[in-house]
Amino acid sequence: MRYMMIVLLEFYPSWLALSREERNNHAASLQKIVQKYNQHVQARFFDAEALPGKEFTDFVVCEVDDMKQYHYMWEEIRDSLVYTQGYMKIKDVIMGMENAFKSYESEVLKMN
Repeated sequence: MRYMMIVLLEFYPSWLALSREERNNHAASLQKIVQKYNQHVQARFFDAEALPGKEFTDFVVCEVDDMKQYHYMWEEIRDSLVYTQGYMKIKDVIMGMENAFKSYESEVLKMN
């Protein structure tokens, strides 16, 4: 089954107080983590700060077949300096399963 998560993030003013070079270096370290899992987790990053949004500045859309790999990726991100130094926080996660009703009909109800 394919899962999709929309991870709502908030980057704090302390992040913006960093120089662009420092932010780019931190962002590169996050990208390394994401790249490590890119065989299992497809992640797309969106900036939402200048658009209508409530209590989040950015979001990440993740698509996975293996929830364990998704979890491991976020554990590594939570261990990163960007997270542990208080530059960002995960605010909420919206999760869904692609065509889950079809799996139910096929696997449980044995419908074609």
